[in-house]
Amino acid sequence: MQFVIYIPIIFIVLILLSKYKTYNIIKTNKEELIKSWGKDPNNDFSSVKLDYIKSYYNSTKDNKNDIDDITWNDLDMDYIYMIINNTGSSIGEEYLYSLLRKPCYNDLDLQERNRVIKFLSENEKSRIDLQQRFEFIGKLQATSFFKYINNLDNLKQKKSTANYLMAFSLIASIILSFIKPGIGVPLTIFFVSNNIIKYYKTKADIEPYLITFSYIIRLLKYSKKIYDLNITELKEYNQKINLNTKKFKSFKRGSWILSSANLSDSVIDMILDYIRILFHIDIIKFNSMHKILIKQKDDLLNIFDIIGFLDSMVATASFRKMLKYYSEPKLANNKKPNIEIIDLYHPLILDPIPNSINEDQSMLITGSNASGKSTFIKTVAINAILSQTIFTSLSKSYKASFFKIFSSMALRDNIFNNESYYIVEIKSLKRILDVMDNDIPTLCFVDEVLRGTNTLERIAASSRILKEFSVQNALVLAATHDIELTYILEEYYSNYHFQENVIENEIFFDYKIHQGRSQSRNAIKLLSILGYDNKIICDAESAIDFFVNNNEWDIIV
Repeated sequence: MQFVIYIPIIFIVLILLSKYKTYNIIKTNKEELIKSWGKDPNNDFSSVKLDYIKSYYNSTKDNKNDIDDITWNDLDMDYIYMIINNTGSSIGEEYLYSLLRKPCYNDLDLQERNRVIKFLSENEKSRIDLQQRFEFIGKLQATSFFKYINNLDNLKQKKSTANYLMAFSLIASIILSFIKPGIGVPLTIFFVSNNIIKYYKTKADIEPYLITFSYIIRLLKYSKKIYDLNITELKEYNQKINLNTKKFKSFKRGSWILSSANLSDSVIDMILDYIRILFHIDIIKFNSMHKILIKQKDDLLNIFDIIGFLDSMVATASFRKMLKYYSEPKLANNKKPNIEIIDLYHPLILDPIPNSINEDQSMLITGSNASGKSTFIKTVAINAILSQTIFTSLSKSYKASFFKIFSSMALRDNIFNNESYYIVEIKSLKRILDVMDNDIPTLCFVDEVLRGTNTLERIAASSRILKEFSVQNALVLAATHDIELTYILEEYYSNYHFQENVIENEIFFDYKIHQGRSQSRNAIKLLSILGYDNKIICDAESAIDFFVNNNEWDIIV
């Protein structure tokens, strides 16, 4: 009897300890948010993690207008995404990924994004209040929130009759143990063992959904707390949050039963976990919540979009703070495509050399290997994507048309489909031609077009493909070693080049773009720097002189 008196005291102590722990978590979390603001989040996601993150985007993919897989991979956009991804929730990081793959083609959406980003940048208290709520919504480590919500219809609805029977049987056997221990105790041991086995067997089937349901509970809880912040500048989003969360009252009722230790370190919740295992109360609750959620799925997805958007804008504001400098793009629906950027740079290069571009005509860029051609065209492409998604250009000024953005750069043989490099390359180029139209101009990036075939056919075919690109509603930046193309296409392409200097057996690159075609013939000089035999070098130089004078190659004898 004396022990019974201490039970309320023990619970009060546990509650106070839990409250104190929560206070410390909130305080530490705020300090970490302030410390990490404007810093590289140091994300290093595995391919499996990235596959989870892609789930939301994959459900809304548009191959004609989005950043397709080839372009995304060509530009190393996974790494760009990871340095921007300072989100606090799984919803935020899934939404941000999708946002970066879906360029806008109107100014209205981009201006609204910019308004929210600037507000969050300039109002620390409101930003931290939001960030803390995103952090407490949290991130799922091994599942995609959107994937499981979107697949709810595929999960078979189950009745809870068997679970009720097991729970009541255990309760009855415990009561019987006090009346007839000889019968009650063995029955209790049996039902404890049976209920544990059945619990884990059932839970294995619904585990991803069980964790996701617990996550939804947190989402609804902290969405309401975001609404309660009553941030005037986010009034439109607050109203939508309030409208949609109100529809989940019956879903949330008794939802504490479902709370998972995977998402909470509460002492009380740890105790309740044992009760869940023995009496299946979370499985019973899950079955009833599943029915409700199927009916309210669209409302949940509306909340997903709002929270994802706001969390993504916080991440973008932090990214802007991290940059050396940036500009807000000026984008227009021009009749003739053009691009004008001052001092643009690449976000993944620690000490980048800025370059500028001002063109309304396609460009051929020549120069030796490692001189900066590929990096330059990637930098332009990345700036175009960021300008049309998060309204942020890594430059001092960005003025351009709205573009579809496609590239054909870092290709490779497809051994699984038994396709040569050349086949992969011409398919990649054809896909770009197929999406071009008169409504939205295409910004196209090509590195060493048709490198997978012989010189004669390469120049003949690539010159015609590049001409076809340029006469379409497109602006092309193509890097090439084939100087012949700069003459064949000079009516259609402006010529630019990167250059290097060889001084005292050392090569120096300035990584700056220059007008005109490359005049450099340093490739053979590099053989000397690397210690090749002088006879090889002299013979190679003589061969070039012979070709220039006779327009044919000298036969080696």
